[in-house]
Amino acid sequence: MSKKLKALSLMFFGVALLTAPLLAQDAAAARAGLYKVSLIVGAVIMTLSVAAGAFCQAKAISSACEGISRNPGAAPHIRFLLVFGLVLIETLVIYALLITIIILMVQWGKYV
Repeated sequence: MSKKLKALSLMFFGVALLTAPLLAQDAAAARAGLYKVSLIVGAVIMTLSVAAGAFCQAKAISSACEGISRNPGAAPHIRFLLVFGLVLIETLVIYALLITIIILMVQWGKYV
């Protein structure tokens, strides 16, 4: 098992361990518990999307620099594709932010 997979499984186990007491609450506190779970889910979504976006942007910039250094004549095309790819990566992070805002802004008390 790789180190990344071990760290990821440990993180998911930790989140499950921290959210387990929420399941032991009574029905009156279920609304507050659901809101707490939505806060945790929102934080996890933002953490993972920002980390993945930063890694992908770093990899894209590194690959573009290598490509331009190997073939300087193709620099304008590589630069265009780099900017386009960075825009798409950043858009995915913004979508994750919007999903997190939607999760956090739902009025849980009306639906429970």
